[in-house]
Amino acid sequence: MTTQADDPLARSVDHARRALDQVDPTVASAALPQLRLAAEHVSAAIDAAMAATILEEGATIRTAGALAGLSENAVGPRLARTRDLGAYSAENGRVTAKGVERALYDLEQGRHQPASAASPPATPPKPAAPLRFRARRPSSRDDA
Repeated sequence: MTTQADDPLARSVDHARRALDQVDPTVASAALPQLRLAAEHVSAAIDAAMAATILEEGATIRTAGALAGLSENAVGPRLARTRDLGAYSAENGRVTAKGVERALYDLEQGRHQPASAASPPATPPKPAAPLRFRARRPSSRDDA
């Protein structure tokens, strides 16, 4: 049984509540940093809840994303940031159905090792090369 200190979902929700408790709605400029902090913790809670839904309840990536109001393509990178599925992300920084399948197998075999908080996050994908403009056809100035 996991304690609240070990549960990323419970911990994120607790941190979000604390950040919201510090918001003074009468001073908007002072409220913004605390609201931003709360939003980050709520986002982490959503990620942890999606991972738990997949691992503990057998949901698919698509179902977990739909429950969170996200497209299927937005779920993979968010799952890669979680403790429970981060170790199962592909080289592109996304958790795919194959990674979930492996995590479920490891969990069933008693070999599932959640990523520790001290371990570095999955390597982010390499940034794409900058876009370059290419004219489709010669301009009228080239003809002159």
